[in-house]
Amino acid sequence: MTVPHHDGNLLQPPLAQDMITLDPAFGTRFMLFVDTEEEFDWDAPFSRAGHGVTALAGMARGQAYFAAAGVKPIYVTDYPVIDDDAAAAMMAQWASDGAADIGAHLHPWVNPPHVEAVNAANSYVGFLPEAVERAKLEALCVRIEQRFGCRPIAYRAGRYGVGPNSARLLEEAGFRLDSSVRSRFDYSHQHGPDFHGLPQLPYWAGPGRSLIELPLSTAFAGLLRGGGERLYRAAQAMGPLAGALSRARMLSRIPLTPEGVPLHEAIAAIDALIEEGVPVLNFSFHSPTLEPGHTPYVRNEGDRTAFYAWWDGVLAHLARRGVTAATLDQFIAAVPVHARACQAA
Repeated sequence: MTVPHHDGNLLQPPLAQDMITLDPAFGTRFMLFVDTEEEFDWDAPFSRAGHGVTALAGMARGQAYFAAAGVKPIYVTDYPVIDDDAAAAMMAQWASDGAADIGAHLHPWVNPPHVEAVNAANSYVGFLPEAVERAKLEALCVRIEQRFGCRPIAYRAGRYGVGPNSARLLEEAGFRLDSSVRSRFDYSHQHGPDFHGLPQLPYWAGPGRSLIELPLSTAFAGLLRGGGERLYRAAQAMGPLAGALSRARMLSRIPLTPEGVPLHEAIAAIDALIEEGVPVLNFSFHSPTLEPGHTPYVRNEGDRTAFYAWWDGVLAHLARRGVTAATLDQFIAAVPVHARACQAA
């Protein structure tokens, strides 16, 4: 008898038998995914042109900081970055040194083949026709393989834009891990995915049970956090109530990112997720944030100083809680399927 399992639609909750129990020896760990992408005006309409790959000095400084802290980032990397000779060479050296892993990140509007209209709705690759999503994914994988000597095994869709076919296509392309699901967030009002009801825990996402979903980490904090997602969504539906609850520190939704999240909230989120029993705290930010002037989060040198101070505080708190960094390989080794991370040949 065939046991039913997740059908590969990353917008649907997994079945109980699809939840992954990690090796107990793994403990509670944290990982860092960097959405490694071109610089562009976040307030402008999407465009195939008008972007740059210039934040290399900021990226090098960031890599040196995390390497010194014993953190091995996973740079999920999109087409313009991997197509840039200087960026690709720099990241290839990090991978060759064993200091970083390279994954895939797909911004459809700048990723060939360029066959779809460029607009907000089409910025979510998982909602494009299946053949277009497959072709763009394959073009990205081929370019990464050309640069690094092996295909990527870790993926995050740009704008968290996975859809009903994404997990199956990722499995077919040889991926072993997806980290596109931003559970506790809903982007349906802007043509994107609704991750309502999806877990914080890792699970088998693809129909072949070879693709692991590792959701981005988001906590509920405050006196009413026990009400969880249902209470938060109800408060959102009542207009200003959600903001009032957050200001009163009664109920806040806090993603694990230095982008727009104060340090005290990040610490509260870490503690809440540990209390929930989440085994992997999944941190993320965008690579252009490492250089002033490219994202709303780091506009000047003072903002960049605050960015690193945030990480100093977060890493110190993680150490106090006994939560150490995990690499991509270490995480995959803690689940029933084993695969090696992509490293430069």
